[in-house]
Amino acid sequence: MAERGARRCCLGWDFSTQQVKVVAVDAELNVFYEDSVHFDRDLLEFGTQGGVHVHEDGLTVTSPVLMWVQALDTILERMKALDFDFSQVLALSGAGQACFSIKDSPVWMDSSTIAQCRQLEAAVGGAQALSSLTGSRAYERFTGNQIAKIYQQNPEAYSHTERISLVSSFAASLFLGSYSPIDYSDGSGMNLLQIQDKVWSQACLSACAPHLEEKLGSPVPSCSVVGAISSYYVQRYGFPPGCKVVAFTGDNPASLAGMRLEEGDIAVSLGTSDTLFLWLQEPMPALEGHIFCNPVDPQHYMALLCFKNGSLMREKIRDESASCSWSDFSEALRSTEMGNGGNLGFYFDIMEITPEIIGRHRFNAENLKVSAFPGDVEIRALIEGQFMAKRIHAEGLGYRVMPKTKILATGGASHNKDILQVLADVFGAPVYVIDTANSACVGSAYRAFHGLAAGTDLPFSEVVKLAPNPQLAATPSSGASQVYEALLPQYAKLEQRILAQTRGPPE
Repeated sequence: MAERGARRCCLGWDFSTQQVKVVAVDAELNVFYEDSVHFDRDLLEFGTQGGVHVHEDGLTVTSPVLMWVQALDTILERMKALDFDFSQVLALSGAGQACFSIKDSPVWMDSSTIAQCRQLEAAVGGAQALSSLTGSRAYERFTGNQIAKIYQQNPEAYSHTERISLVSSFAASLFLGSYSPIDYSDGSGMNLLQIQDKVWSQACLSACAPHLEEKLGSPVPSCSVVGAISSYYVQRYGFPPGCKVVAFTGDNPASLAGMRLEEGDIAVSLGTSDTLFLWLQEPMPALEGHIFCNPVDPQHYMALLCFKNGSLMREKIRDESASCSWSDFSEALRSTEMGNGGNLGFYFDIMEITPEIIGRHRFNAENLKVSAFPGDVEIRALIEGQFMAKRIHAEGLGYRVMPKTKILATGGASHNKDILQVLADVFGAPVYVIDTANSACVGSAYRAFHGLAAGTDLPFSEVVKLAPNPQLAATPSSGASQVYEALLPQYAKLEQRILAQTRGPPE
């Protein structure tokens, strides 16, 4: 419940796949209120499963837009019933999953636009050319390709469309009572924005649909105050007329803000999939991963890399090589040497994203392929391999470990100190742990405070310096840098060798 008495605050919203969530953060950056509406549980009338409707083709995945509106109303009515003091809200911001709004909006799980992706890449000179321009090669879920599909399959609906929004800008529009612009950071996940110049790419717009620029509006910096809250919320809930709406952004950029990454930092989420967030100064867009405009520093960038074979792979090797015991798994990491005697492994029981490899591939110190390792060697080969792959592919996007680099680890495996020790050793940087259960929500509230201060040129790090600090979990072992500087090139060469063998000769 909200605490009684004046407590000036900012609200952070998250319009995610399965729920809408809110947190209130006070001026000392303490979270003192949170609530959520879960679509499947709380809004049964929309008939979603996992927050979405999967269509008969198995590729098209949508969410009803009115469901998000209903969820917002439900949360605000709950807050009102609990006497939340809306008059103390200085500003609000939020995050949304990446997609755009029609009556049934395609969401990030949609993969029905393969043809449109190929058309877009061809129009600009290939996948690498598109990545260099927009930060990513063409992806089925990205908005430009979804717009192209709507235009091709339902040109009448497209022609009658006045405005196209991302979920983030749509949600901001609800609070403004008018169209909100798309911010640079979420806009760079559309295959439409030139990430260097931060303007829409005319070549990409033309390849997707006619008159698209006027339907999108002009993009804005992510820390922009896009207006004051609508009079509807002032009259119905008691928001102050001067409450500012700061541009909403994507869920991943908001999470970067929530984790308070700084230049040179890495966030590693060790979950079902492993995800890397990187702060970049000089990005090198590639065919893998994504480069976005940085949501808290308009001069810099962020990168995102996803690895499918995360915790489930770790659990399989634990079961096979450590008698289903995390304690035995950890003991194996402690009892084996850094570098694993030159034994290297690649473990992809499902087709990996980064890189596109499937299967288990083991190599001994002479780079000869072997069929099996002893149990303790297998465990270290898995963990070292996972983290070496992350470093290699991060560096492929322009990342470099700096003296001030810190790694923020989250997710289930971040509770295992021995896994984190390998992470610190491979990257040569200290590892910290942080609670990010509400990182997108909290990051949105932080961004609201930053938006209030943006006119003063106060950096984001100063705005959030009172936030709780992450806890140091591991520091690099003596000699680790020499071990892994030698192994990393070897691992990268073996990865390319496996890729060449699995792809076979060119057609």
